[in-house]
Amino acid sequence: MTDTFAPNAAALALRVPFRKATASNPSGNCVEVGELNDGRVAVRHSGAPSGGAILYTPGEWDAFCDGVRAGEFSRSA
Repeated sequence: MTDTFAPNAAALALRVPFRKATASNPSGNCVEVGELNDGRVAVRHSGAPSGGAILYTPGEWDAFCDGVRAGEFSRSA
């Protein structure tokens, strides 16, 4: 990752529309994702939007999403 953490997510949020997944936890404990103009993807905790955001390059984000689809992060029963 080139830029791994953006400490001022409040300022970032002014320029980035964040969205939650439709399968979000009803208690609100989930992440929000927003795309920056330069192609990077910002991820933040929905319960603490001003706490900061992790920034991913497009390639890093694609690799993560591919891993999610492949079940790489699923918990064992």
